[in-house]
Amino acid sequence: MLKSLHPFVIRAKKSTYVASGPKDHSSRPGSHDLSYHEKDWAYRDSYFGGTDFLGQETVWFKNEPVWSMIYYGHILRLDLIDGERAGKTIQAALSNEQSQGRLLDNFEWSGPYGKFSTLSEGTIEHFKGREVIAVDGALAYALDYMGGVVKP
Repeated sequence: MLKSLHPFVIRAKKSTYVASGPKDHSSRPGSHDLSYHEKDWAYRDSYFGGTDFLGQETVWFKNEPVWSMIYYGHILRLDLIDGERAGKTIQAALSNEQSQGRLLDNFEWSGPYGKFSTLSEGTIEHFKGREVIAVDGALAYALDYMGGVVKP
């Protein structure tokens, strides 16, 4: 199962947030939800907020939760970047990273609205990390995340 988890998570992420995929029904009052299904696998990204946001991604295999990640992101400098430009930067950077088959790697990408970078520790089984956007060398956005395999 672990061998298939990593590529499934990449395909799920590429098909949902990164691709501006269709929204699913809200799983909790006020949440924004995106989901992806493939044979025995299911993925849901459920988050609250916009410019500042908090969420959880979960993967199920044969209807059993097997992996999850939590995250909190926020704009640190509204004078340097807004939510729309940060979102476009994140989507483009993650699309580039995931098209290389990468996930939870240290990664850098530069675009028109800033330099995106992520620093991650661990493997898909147990990890934590931070992604940031710097604009003209100043930290403008940050997201902290952590997660791993869920065991009964």
